[in-house]
Amino acid sequence: MGEQLGLRERKKRETRQHIADMAMGLFMTRGFENVTVAEVARVADVSVNTVFNYFRTKEDLFLDRQDSFVDEPSRVVRERRAGESVIAALRRDFFEALDEGDWRSGLNDGAEVVVRLINESPSLMSRMRELAERREEHLAETLAEETDADEDDLRPGLVAAQVCAAIRRLAADGIRRKMAGESHDDVVRDVRAQARLAFDLLENGIGAYGVA
Repeated sequence: MGEQLGLRERKKRETRQHIADMAMGLFMTRGFENVTVAEVARVADVSVNTVFNYFRTKEDLFLDRQDSFVDEPSRVVRERRAGESVIAALRRDFFEALDEGDWRSGLNDGAEVVVRLINESPSLMSRMRELAERREEHLAETLAEETDADEDDLRPGLVAAQVCAAIRRLAADGIRRKMAGESHDDVVRDVRAQARLAFDLLENGIGAYGVA
């Protein structure tokens, strides 16, 4: 029975990923606003109902990594090393993401294309603002849990706001320069230097907060 459930879950994950991949291909080619869910279903060779079984809205098709995006800073905090502060853990993860070309840095290959599509769609821009708020709120909740903060302690929320703003600003500046035609390597090199400054500022202000 367990084997059957495992196979069923794997099939569901594969179907979900296939639909998302087909949808993104259409969005990249024609723009988000110019593609319908029916067209996604046809290209993915599934029914419209099947698409909606996996994705509540068309925006969810585009933002299929939204849960990971919301949870990422919180995951880094939860998994920080012994003796490592919150800021030190987030700094380490950001530079690892830059080195790996991972989406966590916001500067992975093709990120500027995704951002351009978002900027062209009011509904996607609205959803991204919502996700950014959820990400910050989730990080604040995680910090409160990890530091056993009192209900009236503002520090978890203040730290979360500063951290999320810094990472968002670093990624936005890098994407802006890539969209202007600068080379990926040049942008990443300069963002790395700016990130050192940003995290130095955070560490000077936040310091050893949340040392594990």
